[in-house]
Parts: sequence; C-alpha cells; structure tokens
Amino acid sequence: MMARQEPGAPVPRGAGRPGRSLVRWDVREAAIVLGPAILLIGLSLWLLVRLVQPSPPTTITMATGGVGGAYTAFGRRYAEIVGRAGISVDVRTTSGSIENLHLLTAPSGGADIALLQGGISNARETPGVVSLGRVFVEPLWVFYREERRLDMLHQLAGRRIAIGPEGSGTRHLAAALLAENAIDASRATLSPLTGPAAAEALRAGDLDAVFLVMAPEAPLVQSLLRDGSVKLMGFAQAEAYSRLLPYLRSVLLPRGSIDLVRNIPETDVRLIAPVATVVARNTLHPAVAGLLIDAMREVHGRGGLFHQFGEYPQAIDPEFELGSDVARYYAAGPTFLKRYLPFWLATFLERILVLLIPVAGLIVPLMRILPMIYTWRIRRRLNYWYQRLKTLEADLAADSDGSNVSAQRREVEQIDAAVGNLAVPVGFSEQYYTLRSAIGLVRQRVLTHAMRGHPHLT
Repeated sequence: MMARQEPGAPVPRGAGRPGRSLVRWDVREAAIVLGPAILLIGLSLWLLVRLVQPSPPTTITMATGGVGGAYTAFGRRYAEIVGRAGISVDVRTTSGSIENLHLLTAPSGGADIALLQGGISNARETPGVVSLGRVFVEPLWVFYREERRLDMLHQLAGRRIAIGPEGSGTRHLAAALLAENAIDASRATLSPLTGPAAAEALRAGDLDAVFLVMAPEAPLVQSLLRDGSVKLMGFAQAEAYSRLLPYLRSVLLPRGSIDLVRNIPETDVRLIAPVATVVARNTLHPAVAGLLIDAMREVHGRGGLFHQFGEYPQAIDPEFELGSDVARYYAAGPTFLKRYLPFWLATFLERILVLLIPVAGLIVPLMRILPMIYTWRIRRRLNYWYQRLKTLEADLAADSDGSNVSAQRREVEQIDAAVGNLAVPVGFSEQYYTLRSAIGLVRQRVLTHAMRGHPHLT
C-alpha cells in the first residue's frame, strides 16, 4: 500500500527515477569499495616491475686470451653453445688474465664475463666479481736445458728464465712461485719472452728455462715434449705447493700419455697446475649464468688428461664467491620451464610468474576483505535509517500535545522515500524489508498520534 505524501513535503533526490538512482548508487559503491583495492594492486605491480630482475640481455662480452690460445678456443665454444638460446657472445681476445680482470672491473664495462687463471686475484682484492665455477686445470710446464735433472724451483737460481710479458697470467704465477723459492730479479735473469719465441731462445741456448701455462694439447707443448734437447721439470714438492697456494693442484702426467710408441714421457711426471675459473660481474643476469654453466658442462665435462669425466666444472672456488643463483643452479639445474620450453619463452613466463605470485597473494585476501567492507557499508546505510526511526519514535514519545505532528509525518515520509531508493543487493532483502516494515509501524504510530492530538489533520 502506497503511503500518503504530506503536501509540500520534500521528495528525496532520485525519487521517481528508481532505475537511474540504483545504477548511480551501484557505480558509486563500486568506486568506493574497489577503487582503493585497484589502486593498491596497481602500485604493487609498479613496485614489482621496478624490483624484479629485468629480462636477459641479448648480447654479452667475454674476455678470453691471446689469439690461438686455449682460453680463446674455449670462449668461442661457450659462445656457440650460448648462442643456441638466442644470446650473442662477443669473444674479446686479450693479452691474458690480468687484462681480463681489468676489463671485468672497469667502470666502463669492458667485459661481462672472463676466463681467469687461478691465483690472479680474489674476492677481497676485486669486490663485485663472482665465480661461475672452476672449469679446467692448465699445467705449468717448466722446460729447461741442463744435463742434470731438476725437480725443485730453487735450483733455477742464477739462471736465465722466460716468465712471460707483464700483464700475463704466466708471469704472475711464475713470479709468485719463484718468490716462494727466494728467487727474484736480483737472483735470476727474468725474461718477458713467451710462446714460440721463448721456445726458440731455449733451443738456441739463450735461455736456461721457460715457464709456460698451456693445455697439453697445445702444439708448442707437444713440440717441446718431443724435443730431445730440452727436458721437462717435475715438481717433487707439488703437494706442498697445492697446500700453500690453494689455487694450485698437484697433477700427474702419466708415463707414455703424450706418445705411447715413443714412450713420452719416459716416467710419470708430477706437475702443478692452476685451476682456471669463469668469473663475471655480480650483476650478470641469473638466466645468462645458467646458460654459461650449461656450456661449461658441455665443453669440460667429458674428462681429459688431468681430470676425470664429470669432474669439471666445479661449484667450488677458493678465491671468489659463487653467487646465490649460481650455487642454486649447480644444485638443482635448470627450472622446469627451461627444461621443456625455448629459453626466451621460459624466461618470459618465469618473469610473469614472479609478478603474479605476489599479486595473487595480495588479491586473495582482498577478495575476502572487500565483501566484508561492502557488507559493512550496506548495513551502515540501513542502520542509519533505523537510527532516524528511533529518533522519530523518541520525538513522538516526547510530543504529548501533538504540536510536532506535521514535522513527524514529513520525517516518516522522507525516510520511506529515501529507503525506497536504496541500492540494496538481493542478499540483504531480509534486512531491507524488515526496515520497510519498521517504517510502516512508525508511520502507523505517527498517524495514531496525529488522530489523538489533531483529528482535523487525518
């Protein structure tokens, strides 16, 4: 039954246009309840995009070694393997490990990755550099011209020794070893010659000994091992060197391993060997580090003259720390996505997941909180009109002479019209119609009060 409208009573805004009013209320409620949540999610996404690791670079630079050297050959093989994933590796030839380290630590960013001879530096001396693992041993070959057998470095005192040019890894290692044996420029003639030039000087008698750090497959090493005019020094104190200098290993060159027919060498020879490592800036993208470790496994995992199958690469480095991502990759290998999807797609999906997981962690509780907020707002709106009714009832009780009847009738009709325009979800129908019933009861009390005090108004 439609309640009577007091003549001249104001009609609440929106009365007579319930459809448009309900739509306006719905949009307003959505904006009030969902707006802050959407803003919070958007801000979280913005922060995550800023903090999450960017996508991998398309090109990286690797510092290796001299043209034709083992480091450069290995670097090119790494580049070929990493290139399968769509990342180009610029292999830069250098004078050796010292220059490699300089390029790696230069502010201008001359290199992202480098092959480094063991013993060149460490984490304390070069902060910001991390290891990707030790990859292979490269023996120190000391060839000499002398009738008697030499097996200790201190026996070279007073001799003419080629230890390589300034800035080379060979010279750095030779100087350290000679210093351990109390030999320096005052106790021996130290020549910067290296490679074929040093070998020719040794054969010609212009040098007494030559230090070389090379793979046993190197043509120069093979040539000198087969040359009857020179001898290879064995290291009787090899184990002592490996204890004193942790970047060195004691390795055995077995009898006949160079040439079985000619039995070269004629006896087992104990050598010392620095262990080469692949190092990188600590800003190297983890996905690129994983690709490089895979390349290192493919190149060095097959075994060789001085190491067993699967022995290298090693996630152990006495000089540089392994990055947390590097250690995790050695332990667990590639992720599930990288095992079965192309590198670029797997990397893209992993970045998306990194973004979605924390956002989902924010959305899930919001999905529980937002309905509670919406429910609270609807109940608050209904409770407001209940409060208006209670105030009206108190006014009726206090109006013993009926002097406020007209104002009371206007109030109840205004409450009724306003409640009629409320946007209330179907789930709140019970509370809504209970309120409408309460309005009807109060209206009846107002009419009864008016009839007692002012019969002419009924």
